[in-house]
Amino acid sequence: MVGMSGGVDSAVSALILLERGYDVAGLFMKNWDEDDGTEYCTAEADHADAADVCERLGIPLHTANFSAEYWDNVFEAFLADYRGARTPNPDVLCNREIKFKQFADYAALLGYERIATGHYARRTSPGEPFRLYKGSDPGKDQTYFLQAVPRADLEGCLFPIGEMTKTKVRARARHAGLRVHDKKDSTGICFIGERRFQDFLSRYVADQPGAIVDAAGTVLGEHRGLAFYTLGQRQGLSVGGLKGRPEKPWYVAGKDPAANHLVVSQCASDLETRNLRASQLNWIAAPQEGRCMAKTRYRQPDQVCVLALDGDCGEVTFDQPQRAVTPGQYVAFYDGDECLGGGRIEATW
Repeated sequence: MVGMSGGVDSAVSALILLERGYDVAGLFMKNWDEDDGTEYCTAEADHADAADVCERLGIPLHTANFSAEYWDNVFEAFLADYRGARTPNPDVLCNREIKFKQFADYAALLGYERIATGHYARRTSPGEPFRLYKGSDPGKDQTYFLQAVPRADLEGCLFPIGEMTKTKVRARARHAGLRVHDKKDSTGICFIGERRFQDFLSRYVADQPGAIVDAAGTVLGEHRGLAFYTLGQRQGLSVGGLKGRPEKPWYVAGKDPAANHLVVSQCASDLETRNLRASQLNWIAAPQEGRCMAKTRYRQPDQVCVLALDGDCGEVTFDQPQRAVTPGQYVAFYDGDECLGGGRIEATW
């Protein structure tokens, strides 16, 4: 059973599996109640695209609504992080809780032995010891978003386009006559879509104005609430033209929830850290300490570091300073192309 999003990646994944001789069906997952009257509701159009692909491929399309599970297991955690002055990554949680959990359980209920997704990732062949590798297209590799998924859940999934580049995926879809071959990639929040984020967040998180301060505690302005800012941010601060201060950009350098202060700086080094502590470590490979590579955001080049373990937590020391490492986000660990696992960033220094 292939997770059909209505996009080109899942369409070509289903096509490839059919060509390999699998008995294939699609599943369209609706995980957000989008009847909110906004222009960002795309579920109906996406479902129509998924149905068109399945019809052209001659496979059945099932539909499931996991909105309640998404709200309870992803969105509530998302809101709790923002209210706690952290910046969450809902795409990571969505993969762990929905795309590889609810999806797999539903597929098994209908009698399907495996699931497949359109992620740009590679794995060892079924029957071999499981290992997860980066997708062959370095600009599209999505293992960062998979590092929190338990190994047992990943083992039951195939990644048919993991060896392909995005350009080849689109060409394959065009050659097969699939109308989604040139459909724009989705870049919004997982299942919620491409909304004006602060407007969306303000529907669930109340403003809590406080002072914008520099490192010395000098008040420079007022913020609307710590939830609406993230480390490294420079837009929307309304700080500038201050007497005695250089004409340089201001960046969010920290948050002080106890005082409800947003700390800003004009100095790039104030955004840099060398260490982080991660919790909820999830190992896809065998747990390991010592030197490895890591990234703290999607598409960041791998960074050399040393990992020390402490139960299900770990401390990471990078060889080079890292910019705007953000609590609530995730760190993924690598050995070359192999994704070893990852954890949730709790603190930096």
